[in-house]
Amino acid sequence: MSNTYYLSQSNEVELFQAAASMNLPVLIKGPTGCGKTRFIESMGEKLDRKVYTVVCHDDLSAADLIGRHLINEHGTFWQDGPLTKAVREGGICYLDEIIEARKDTTVVLHSLADYRRVLPIDRTGELIEAHPDFMLVVSYNPGYQNVLKGMKPSTKQRFISLSFDYPKPEIEKEIIIKESGVNAEVAQKLVNIAGEIRQLTDSDIEEAVSTRLLVYSAKLIVNGFDPYQACMHSIVESLSDEDEVLEVLRKLIGLHFSS
Repeated sequence: MSNTYYLSQSNEVELFQAAASMNLPVLIKGPTGCGKTRFIESMGEKLDRKVYTVVCHDDLSAADLIGRHLINEHGTFWQDGPLTKAVREGGICYLDEIIEARKDTTVVLHSLADYRRVLPIDRTGELIEAHPDFMLVVSYNPGYQNVLKGMKPSTKQRFISLSFDYPKPEIEKEIIIKESGVNAEVAQKLVNIAGEIRQLTDSDIEEAVSTRLLVYSAKLIVNGFDPYQACMHSIVESLSDEDEVLEVLRKLIGLHFSS
């Protein structure tokens, strides 16, 4: 299997490796599509550790992480959840968008995110000591954080933190070329488009254009799609449903790729 492509922006690789060697949990903050998940996958390969990814949401329960009793033709049996598997066997348990999970769910992480490194399972009476290669990683998008959804300080202060942002233009251009095979001229235009959109302050654009969307556009273009239409479908329509905002974005795209 080929290695997951990731182009470092700062000292995040070295910091993650240091945290892994010291059994320290890591918190990653950054906007959607800036490379958080790709970074974790690449670090899993670099450290030779399996990555158990859980996308958090409002209905995520502690049982979804830890496990539950199930029934089959032979009777009742216990099935580990992804967190428990990582704790038992070693690996990176990555909880994406942790602030979307219920507060009572994230409490189960406390004993794993400090010096104890244990996971109590009330339903089986077990107290599992974490495998030496177990690592807890969580992420969230600060732009989505509000009074009702936010990490409790008691949880946040158990982690080493990394802040991610969209790559610098020269790095983003290299990523687009590498991921899609598009030529340098088109990649530069896509980077310029992203930079201009990210400078817009219109509140109807909830999230700036991600590197992921730029790669999608580039892939369509490489496969023969009209550049303007590729940007419309990969970037513009993904950012807003408001007619006025869509018109602004259409004109912006048209400045770089004629319609």
